[in-house]
Amino acid sequence: MSDLNINNITDRTGDSGPVIAGVSTVTSTGAFTVPVGPTEYRGGRGRVVITGGFSPTLQTSMDRFEIATTGNAVDFGNMSIDNAQSAMVASSTRGVIGGYRTNTPSSDTETNDMKYFTFSSQGGVSDFGDLILTAKNRQGGGNSIRGIFYSGSTPLAKNNIEYITIASTGDATDFGDMTANSGGGAGDAGRINVSSPIRGVFGIDAPGTNNTLEFVTIATRGSAAKFGELRSYRMGETSGSSNSTRGVFAGGYNSPTTTDDMHYITIASEGNGVDFGNLVNKGNQAASAASSTRMVIMGIAAPAGGIGNTIQYITIATTGNATDFGDLTVNRAQAGANSDVHGGLG
Repeated sequence: MSDLNINNITDRTGDSGPVIAGVSTVTSTGAFTVPVGPTEYRGGRGRVVITGGFSPTLQTSMDRFEIATTGNAVDFGNMSIDNAQSAMVASSTRGVIGGYRTNTPSSDTETNDMKYFTFSSQGGVSDFGDLILTAKNRQGGGNSIRGIFYSGSTPLAKNNIEYITIASTGDATDFGDMTANSGGGAGDAGRINVSSPIRGVFGIDAPGTNNTLEFVTIATRGSAAKFGELRSYRMGETSGSSNSTRGVFAGGYNSPTTTDDMHYITIASEGNGVDFGNLVNKGNQAASAASSTRMVIMGIAAPAGGIGNTIQYITIATTGNATDFGDLTVNRAQAGANSDVHGGLG
C-alpha cells in the first residue's frame, strides 16, 4: 500500500493542500471515499440549538452555540410560532420540535405540530408532520435514527409514547404506553429524559410517582417498564441529558422550593439515581443538551431570581458541581434543546 502525502496535492493556486471535511471512510486497501453532498447533511459538529420558552411571554427565537467551548449563545433564527414546554429530538443533522404550548391563536393552546431545522444552517424551521396526541409538556428522546415523544398534557396527563424517523418527514406512529399518565398531574414540563443508542429512560410526572424512572428499547415498539427512581422526590420540571452511557438529571421542584441537586444513572442498567453534584443556583424548568463529554443546562426558573438566561456545564464522566458557561440571548424557561452530537449518539 502506498502513502498519500498531502504535500503532493495543492489547491488551484498551488498555495495549500485541500481541506477534507466530514466523515471519510476507507472502502478498500487502496482507496478512500471523500464526503460529497451539501455541507448541511454532514453533521456532528457539537452545536446546541435551543428554541422557545417563556420569559415571561412565550418566545419564537432560537439560539445556538458550540458545546465544546464556553461563551455566550448567538441567534439561530425563529420558530414560526411562539412556543414553550416543547420536546426536541435530534440526529447529527436535524432537530425536530414537537408537543408544545402556544399562545397563537389563543392563550395556552396545546398542539400536535412538529417542526424541524438543520443544525448546520442558520434560519427558521419547516413543517415535519403531526403527532398523534395534541398536547404540551412532552418529553423527547431517542437515538440518531428514531425520535421518541413521551407523555404530555391536554391538559389532563397522558401515557402516550410515539415515534418518528428523524431523517424523513411525516406523522408520528404509536410506540406503546407508559405505566402511568404523565405530563401535567403534579407539575409542568417534565424533562426527565435521557437516551443511549439502545435505550430511552424518562420520568413519570404524576401524583405519587414523581421520582419514578421508566425505560423503553428504542429500536422496538412496546410499553415501558420501570427503571428505578430519582435520588430525591421532586414534582417534575427537572432537566435531563446524557452521553451514550450516563444520564444526568439537574434541578427541579422539590416542594415547597426548587433544588440545585444533580444526580446520575447508568443507562444500560436499571437502578436509582446517584449524587452527582450541584447546580450554580437552585432552579427548575431548564433545558439541557449534551455531547459525549459535556452536558449544558440552559435557562432556569428560580423563585428568588425569576427566569434566567444562564448556561451551566458539567463533565458527564466525572461528578462535581456545575460551572458557568455563558448566557443565552434572552431569558428562557421551559424551552426545548438538543445537540447535533446528541450525547455522542449522532
